Amino acid sequence: MSELDVQSLQAEVNRLKLEVNALKVEDRSEQVYIGNYLLARLEQLGVKSMFGVPGDFNLGFLDLVEDHPTIDWIGNCNELNAAYAADGYARVKEQGLGVVLTTFGVGELSAINGIAGAFSEMVPVLHIAGVPSTAQQKLKPMLHHTLGDGRYDAYRKASEQFTISHAELQNSSTAAVEIDRVLTDCILHARPTYMTLPTDLVYTKISSERLKIPLSHLPPPNEPDEEEFVLSEIEKLVEEADNDVIVLVDACAIRHDVRKEVKELIQKTQFPVYSAPMGKTAVDETYERYGGIYVGSISHPEIKEKVESAKLILSIGSLKSDFNSGNFTYSIPTTRTVELHSSWTKIRYAGFPGIGMKQLLPKLTKRLHEVNAAARQIEVPKFVATVPEESDDVISHNWFWPRLSCFFKPKDVIVAETGTSSFGILDVPLPKDAVFLAQILWGSIGWTVGSTLGAALAARELGLGRTILFIGDGSLQLTVQELTSMLKKDLKPIIFLLNNSGYTIERYLHGKHRHYNDIVNWKWTSLLNVLGDVDGTKSKSYTVNNKKELSELLDNASFANAEVMQLVEVMMPMHDAPRALQVQAELSGKTNKYVA
Repeated sequence: MSELDVQSLQAEVNRLKLEVNALKVEDRSEQVYIGNYLLARLEQLGVKSMFGVPGDFNLGFLDLVEDHPTIDWIGNCNELNAAYAADGYARVKEQGLGVVLTTFGVGELSAINGIAGAFSEMVPVLHIAGVPSTAQQKLKPMLHHTLGDGRYDAYRKASEQFTISHAELQNSSTAAVEIDRVLTDCILHARPTYMTLPTDLVYTKISSERLKIPLSHLPPPNEPDEEEFVLSEIEKLVEEADNDVIVLVDACAIRHDVRKEVKELIQKTQFPVYSAPMGKTAVDETYERYGGIYVGSISHPEIKEKVESAKLILSIGSLKSDFNSGNFTYSIPTTRTVELHSSWTKIRYAGFPGIGMKQLLPKLTKRLHEVNAAARQIEVPKFVATVPEESDDVISHNWFWPRLSCFFKPKDVIVAETGTSSFGILDVPLPKDAVFLAQILWGSIGWTVGSTLGAALAARELGLGRTILFIGDGSLQLTVQELTSMLKKDLKPIIFLLNNSGYTIERYLHGKHRHYNDIVNWKWTSLLNVLGDVDGTKSKSYTVNNKKELSELLDNASFANAEVMQLVEVMMPMHDAPRALQVQAELSGKTNKYVA
């Protein structure tokens, strides 16, 4: 029995123990506050930072948070940024979750865009809403933060649209069970969940007995006979393909914790491996059998040819959104595709619900490892970034991104804003153990600022490297306040602000010369002083106007060591954009064409 099988079996035993515990008559175990029970569970799941904004319906719980020995209250400038931060934290803190705490009504609605983004991109975030007491919820007085019409359930109904499960804690007898259920759903399905915590229940005492039984992030075991059939069918297709097989890795390989299993598969089989944009860094991009990013028709011609000509594609955790698939231009026939997902498998046109990739991949690797020698003969294009020779000293996207590839280090956490940054960095190989964050499906501009806060905190907790943010001037103006929180928590991200005078991605989609895509320019190098570094000891800011100035800064050891928080204003032409963004915008323009 493999280590994963043992872990899966133990997880099932623990689930059964929790179910039995829920049926037991109250025991004599130590009594704990419901608020502390929730915090104990979060601590068990590795949560060390909690995001949010104080409000009168969550202050009692916040006393417990602030007094907790291992969970740090971050405190954000607004709830939207807090939700973004919890999202970024969860993406870096794999196998864990992010937590955002808001107050009733006004706070939770402000957070909802961030929660929706986490749902869209499958990120486990728990949203805790401090709400009026259970008595007030029954009597429905016209309290502040209500709609004035007695509908106390309106916000919960709104949150239901963006969460995988929810719980309204109403009494002490079911509180522990409900907390455990919502947390398990969050980590198992990698989706946000929602919980209300009434003011009068925070300090109500319940048994601590269930805390002795750990919650598990492992999915239920696959049905053995069906799994065996699936394995045999995939093995047959590999044989029929004469080992001309490629592996295409995507976002859900990261979200559903199968990096280790994918690594074992590609190393033992030696199949060539590529990734979709949302799967970037799911596989070590310095690995010799890694060929780069496949984005349908946007792909580099050599990558496109290698992927689309393969006789069989093993697709792991695919998420075929428009920006993740080259505007749906994947040219991979279903007859040549096997799709592996968290809770189902598809072989050609046949679907197998309940057969998840976490347990399937190690067994598939054992079946296929003997193809090693034949698979190695398949050539894989080298994934490298060459800095082009350009006649002028203007910082172009064509030059900027390959030049930055020389600056990155192993274990860096790299965050790219929607638009020029997320497209520009696609063609740049990132170092071993680097972590890449981008919101390619939801695409809420400004997301990266809060996300960088969460990512930097998680990186510090995990002992990772530098946190580096790439963001446009227009995007930063949406959520700029959260730079304050980074300074407050002594974080030291490097922020590359691409100053191209407005919304470049929007210009390419529509209205290239329209004023609605312009923004008011700020004095960016004064920003960190205004937002908290009053005496100038916690940060440094720079403006680079040309290639020479940027290269000198990148080569500066003190700058590269990220000893303080740093902001670099990079002056770029208004209408310049990365190749991939230009092609994507052209494809999207045809799809969304406005007809006069």
